[in-house]
Amino acid sequence: MSAAVEQLRSEFDTVRAQLPGSVIAPERRSRAIAALCAQGLPSAREENWRYTNLRILERARFAPVDAHAEAALAQLPETPAGFARWVFVDGLLRSGTAAEDPGFSVRSRRSLPAALAPAWPLGSDLPEARLALLNEAFALDALAIDVHGPAAPAGIELVFVTASTAQAGTSYPRVHLRLAAGVELTVIERHLGAPQTGSLVNGAMHVELGEHARLQHYRLQQSAAQTTWFDTLAAELSAHAHYRLLSIGTGAQSARSTVHVRLAGAAAHLELSAAALADRQQSQDMYVLSEHLAPDTRTTETFRGIASGRGRVAFNGKIVVHPQARGSDSRQSLRGLLDGPEAEIDVRPQLEIYTDEVRCSHGATAGKLDENMLFYLLARGIGAPLAQQLLKWAFLEDVVAQIARTELRGEVERALSAQMNAAAMQELC
Repeated sequence: MSAAVEQLRSEFDTVRAQLPGSVIAPERRSRAIAALCAQGLPSAREENWRYTNLRILERARFAPVDAHAEAALAQLPETPAGFARWVFVDGLLRSGTAAEDPGFSVRSRRSLPAALAPAWPLGSDLPEARLALLNEAFALDALAIDVHGPAAPAGIELVFVTASTAQAGTSYPRVHLRLAAGVELTVIERHLGAPQTGSLVNGAMHVELGEHARLQHYRLQQSAAQTTWFDTLAAELSAHAHYRLLSIGTGAQSARSTVHVRLAGAAAHLELSAAALADRQQSQDMYVLSEHLAPDTRTTETFRGIASGRGRVAFNGKIVVHPQARGSDSRQSLRGLLDGPEAEIDVRPQLEIYTDEVRCSHGATAGKLDENMLFYLLARGIGAPLAQQLLKWAFLEDVVAQIARTELRGEVERALSAQMNAAAMQELC
């Protein structure tokens, strides 16, 4: 047993009596920690973790942060019109009340009696998803969202703020989202941090879509610059369900997102678009597994990443078409852009197909800015910095243009522009 695993077990034994049973039953917590200790923490020796900076796990304090920070809520963006907002600070609900309306319910599990602890599925048994076991063992709060009728709001916004340092403990955001048959919903999920806070975050989210349900899910990872951010998202789609997941990663010193989607019903559709920027010594890593388990299912993946300075961007997209998934369709377009001699891009499409009746295609490229296009712009009197910015914008547009909400798209464009400008200034210095 490694020193980190021994530390993990010791910390769990110390705090287990204080962990709320209404969020996760004590026996489930014990099973989760036992399973994680048996498997071990992720290591760079594992192929699907080798692009993630895991050094913090060797010295992490795994016990959860149990504090609220008022100042962290002062500079939140405005709530989009028609949206209901819930705000968590260090994994604990800080703003937003329980809702029990005809069309939906939203409840924090922390304040409920322990007997009402939900038997939520963990969501994934993948080795790549085992940090969700850490969340299962230590989470102090969980938000349960159940949308089952047309009276639901236009959208739900979830804001997760980290305000405590990694030395104080780990933040464990946890969400379970269920959409009933035929329901449509938009979710905006934000991850933010106090500007100078070096935090450790380990989130877990489980999504269930009923037949013909449609979910538009925006994930914005804008954590503080010194943060280490881990996240596990598991989703299961019933027949004809449509899950549009759009992820933008610009924050944190080291970020890793693990996504496992099971297309369990006929004609279920996953449409995933992601963009990531890394500069200085940042690392942005995303692992996505889409499993086709029923006929006529479809996966579309689009990824665009830019690495500057000594930054590293990685995307591993794996699609598995099982024997019973005849008529499946999958398409992958994975592209990375290197903006500096020490930058690194790793894009890896993977296909496993166990039936002949499919349509699957993929493409992956990594390279520098197009010299011909750059020369074209320079020849027309456009300065080199602006020409490079224009080419980067064109590169990211395949993802950014898919943000349907105008105000959110503008916000994302400003954030991306600020990071690209900062990277350019760093190069000049």
